[in-house]
Amino acid sequence: MKTQMNIQQAVEEARKIVVKIGSNTLAKADGTINTEFLDSFAEQCSSLIKRGKQIVIVSSGAQVAGVSTIDRWARKKDVHFRQALCAIGQVELMSQWRKAFASQDLHIGQLLFTREDFENDHRSLNIRNTLFTLVDEGVVPVINENDSVSFEEDSIGDNDNLSAMTAILWSADLLVLFSDIDGVFTKNPKEDPSAELVETVESIDKLKSEISIGSTNSFGTGGIQTKLEAAERVVKYGIPMVLANGGKENALAGLADGSRRGTLFLAD
Repeated sequence: MKTQMNIQQAVEEARKIVVKIGSNTLAKADGTINTEFLDSFAEQCSSLIKRGKQIVIVSSGAQVAGVSTIDRWARKKDVHFRQALCAIGQVELMSQWRKAFASQDLHIGQLLFTREDFENDHRSLNIRNTLFTLVDEGVVPVINENDSVSFEEDSIGDNDNLSAMTAILWSADLLVLFSDIDGVFTKNPKEDPSAELVETVESIDKLKSEISIGSTNSFGTGGIQTKLEAAERVVKYGIPMVLANGGKENALAGLADGSRRGTLFLAD
């Protein structure tokens, strides 16, 4: 039987936490990076770190940052231009993350992965060792897929699953996915006001049979389907997962103190 808990308890009991930030959370309505969010989020992470938590961030937003940095390529669909945008945007994105955490006297470290990195035993061991070294030394790892060089067969495809793979490899205690929705709903809350938030999930198969799965959003590469895939990955390894709205004020701190709602997927 699965251990019953709420989100606040899950955060309290977790020492090693992976937090995924979606593109819609990182971007303003005009497509530029939301630096106010980054500053607030870094402050919330700092507060948890002072309480003995270790934080690993999986950050989307390279392409969004690339478009806002060099907007003359915004409409180009060619894969080489999209990958070039990610190369440009990743620099800008990491610069903004560095500034945000520097204001909290914290350093960050960048790691870029492809699927092959997780499938190769030597590479995955090196990833694990690097993660442990960084967090043990008080550095916050910021992870993204290496979109500038990955190709379709080698691509993870979305950061929901990347964050799940990271959580498993690092033996995390909790995975938090921040999106632009409050959690899993019985229907699409943006289209149907009668949609109800599902606060606790014990069986993902049962959940799938009871909800309507919508499509992807404007900035992100994954809709609710990829979030359910991420949950399926981690709960098998005993890692609970929270899906919540990262755009709400003090979203991470709110999960920790119980003032923010979301959907908690209980671990097997």
